[in-house]
Amino acid sequence: MKQYLDLLQRELDEGVWKENRTGIRTKGIIGAHMQFDLQQGFPIVTTKKTAFYTAIAEMLGFWLGYSNAKQFRQLGCKVWDANANENKQWLANPNRKGTDDLGRIYGVQSRMWVEPPIEGANSGWIDQLHKVYNHLKNGVDDRREIVTHWNPGELNQMALPPCHLLYQFGIQGDELHLSMYQRSCDMALGVPFNITGYAWLLSVMAHITDLKVGTFNHFLHDVHIYENHIEGVEELLTRTPYKLPTLTIAADIRSLEDMDTWVTPTDFRVRDYEHHPAIQFDMAV
Repeated sequence: MKQYLDLLQRELDEGVWKENRTGIRTKGIIGAHMQFDLQQGFPIVTTKKTAFYTAIAEMLGFWLGYSNAKQFRQLGCKVWDANANENKQWLANPNRKGTDDLGRIYGVQSRMWVEPPIEGANSGWIDQLHKVYNHLKNGVDDRREIVTHWNPGELNQMALPPCHLLYQFGIQGDELHLSMYQRSCDMALGVPFNITGYAWLLSVMAHITDLKVGTFNHFLHDVHIYENHIEGVEELLTRTPYKLPTLTIAADIRSLEDMDTWVTPTDFRVRDYEHHPAIQFDMAV
């Protein structure tokens, strides 16, 4: 995870202080890229404990198109509770449907993107993930294997506009590669989850399309550390990384239908995950 640690150090050395909507200022840079070769191990931060099952539960909730914090909690992920029930802007939004509602966030867009209405017909929806899966399963790689969460027409219907807003798959030989673009990058708290989550997504998609895992390419725009995270980041940077672990996937997961119907976070294991103690980073809402 040298790429991640080097980027944290760069932010501390070169970062500019900025104000933002949370009221807690950040120190950061604009523009960065990290590449992780999953043939070399599963990329998860080892210089602090990363909550593997929480990260996988969140990504599985996105995969399933969840729109409610209770649904995420039932998978074992509580990270959406604050955005659902404490975000003042969302609480005042007339589109909010009550306790735990998150609106049309990430997974809703990837599985149920509303089609523009056609005269004389009702609107339908597009399952972006299903389309990509079908293409990859059949060896199609037309440089359009893209899933986008960023829907300008529905941003006002989301508890939080998507930070990781677009991802794209590509096949090289017998390997599957994944690129993800992230507009807002909370490096201490959020990005470790995002690295783990999208490495999991690549691994799962490769598994169910009979391809080998390749690289996860993480493109970051506004890369920042919150002021109340600085001390913890400095502690993290004093630690020596451990060898990367490996991810195992239950062998009977073979298709998109399996993922949609019965899979749980415990169907995935991170083997030989050696890590330093956890560091507490509070979420800025």
